[in-house]
Amino acid sequence: MKILGQKIDWTDPSLIAQALTHRSVGKKNNERLEFLGDSILSLVISNLLYQKYSNLTEGELSRLRSQLVKGKTLAEVARHYQLGTSIKLGQGEIKSGGVNKSSVLADAVEAIFGAVLLDQGYVVAKQFIEAVMQPWLRQVDPSVIKKDAKSQLQEMLQQQGLELPIYKLLAEIETEEMTQFKVLCQVKTLALTIESKGSSIKKAEQSAANKMIEILGSQ
Repeated sequence: MKILGQKIDWTDPSLIAQALTHRSVGKKNNERLEFLGDSILSLVISNLLYQKYSNLTEGELSRLRSQLVKGKTLAEVARHYQLGTSIKLGQGEIKSGGVNKSSVLADAVEAIFGAVLLDQGYVVAKQFIEAVMQPWLRQVDPSVIKKDAKSQLQEMLQQQGLELPIYKLLAEIETEEMTQFKVLCQVKTLALTIESKGSSIKKAEQSAANKMIEILGSQ
């Protein structure tokens, strides 16, 4: 059987059936497999990036990984391999256009990764994910993530003609070990607000900006 462009000889075909079953169908759906698939996808992509980009910092690797494992990218993966028609949906979800929803498509891709892991083991699942993700791995541009998160967020909003984000210090939290700063990042035009912490105001703002970028990227 071919799925996401790859051939898999399933030991337990019920796993792929479950991976392609949306929660709107019933209790035996793909949510648990999605949880598993999300974990192995992150591990495989992390390892690939670590091996390939020895010059990048932890933060830069994290930002690069987020570009590959975010919902928007996984929905692109699903559309590229024409997965939508294989997903089983409940009547309500069908009527609301579920087969075209990025979240439904992305969840199914993760669930398939989880099903392959359970059925075939880690080595095959790793090879499967690497093969599926090759077109997107080739497009990765490390130079983009060299910019700090606040600069990236500002550029992203400006490109969409939106107002710039607002940062506000919410609290200074003292513990025996350290002082932590809690900040807010707000994009008023989108009615989005994110809070984050850091060991300095600057780090907290960068962390909040990074979270905001991930949210905007998944929409």
